[in-house]
Amino acid sequence: MNQKASIKNKPKVALVLTGGGARAAYQVGVLKAIAEQYPRNHASPFSILCGTSAGAINATALGVYASCFRLGVKKLEYIWRNFKCKQVFRTDSLAIAKQLSSMVCKSLHADYSQQQGFSLLNNQPLQTLLNDYLNYKRIDQNIATGYLHALSVTASNYQDGQSLSFFQAKQHQQNWQRARRLGRKTQIHTSHLLASTAIPLIFPAEKVGQDYYGDGSIHQLCPLSPAIHLGADKILAIHLEQPRKPNCAIDCPPPNSATIAGHLLDSVFSDTLNSDLERLQRINRTIELLTPQQQKQLDLRPIHSLSIKPNIDFEQTAHNHFSILPLSVRLMLATLGIKKDKPSAITSFLMFEQDYTNYLIREGYQNTLQQIDKILAFLED
Repeated sequence: MNQKASIKNKPKVALVLTGGGARAAYQVGVLKAIAEQYPRNHASPFSILCGTSAGAINATALGVYASCFRLGVKKLEYIWRNFKCKQVFRTDSLAIAKQLSSMVCKSLHADYSQQQGFSLLNNQPLQTLLNDYLNYKRIDQNIATGYLHALSVTASNYQDGQSLSFFQAKQHQQNWQRARRLGRKTQIHTSHLLASTAIPLIFPAEKVGQDYYGDGSIHQLCPLSPAIHLGADKILAIHLEQPRKPNCAIDCPPPNSATIAGHLLDSVFSDTLNSDLERLQRINRTIELLTPQQQKQLDLRPIHSLSIKPNIDFEQTAHNHFSILPLSVRLMLATLGIKKDKPSAITSFLMFEQDYTNYLIREGYQNTLQQIDKILAFLED
């Protein structure tokens, strides 16, 4: 049996990659450890790829190279290992000062005169990076040849408050709509990735069609929904959540604005995936109590899942690398209440510097190797 035939006969395994800004380098380390377990020319073990925010960029890169998994991960690793903040947003002092002053001026204008939404940073360099490195035509080719079943990128609609999953799949795959979430078939391109990665207030909203979109994690109450609607039999999810810290002493100072903002971002990026995985496990246990005929009548099927969670402190790690940030970025963070003597979740999202991303890649790689047998059993069983 050739590789394409075996792909068609295997259960559909979905890879769900969450958001987290620069933390997504950890996902690359996980993928590198998995990719090394396959031959060099082996296709991706994930026939369904679902990404949100920074995870959407990683998922799309894998979709471009679905026919050769190790090559796709290698390309992705090269980008993350050589990252600089200036490849994601404008870091020169003049550009940041101009951006901030522009936002202040726009706040004094009437709504109809504003041609650009509010954002602290200009992410034009990210658009250039995505256009240079991603050959989107290969996604359709991989779907047509069977190496890829579907690719999904989720963004949040600022107009109606819905979570919209843009997906690319074969013709028979239909759109879906549920409470506060829907799926729409389209050709994935840079605009969808910029929409999915537009962290509120930090990066500008992206216009797709007639609507403006922001980071996909904002309204994403059910992160597993796109994978399930696209026909996944199994789901492997890679988290980027900050490990919970023990309660501080009684004399712990009240949180400042930066702490509160970081806590909110952490919750947006992580909490919904945990609750959705718990819900999936409860449904699976319920389905086990039904006969095969009852499952068919109710149109229910078990979907097995496995999640990989980091055991590193993203905030402290970013704090240890704080000095490598461009001076202009450090000054901007200071205006938000982020000080160099205290860790901040916001810094861990914006630390697109190679020393930090290389550390996360190594940690993701080592953590995955420790459980690689369980992961391979899940993918191949």
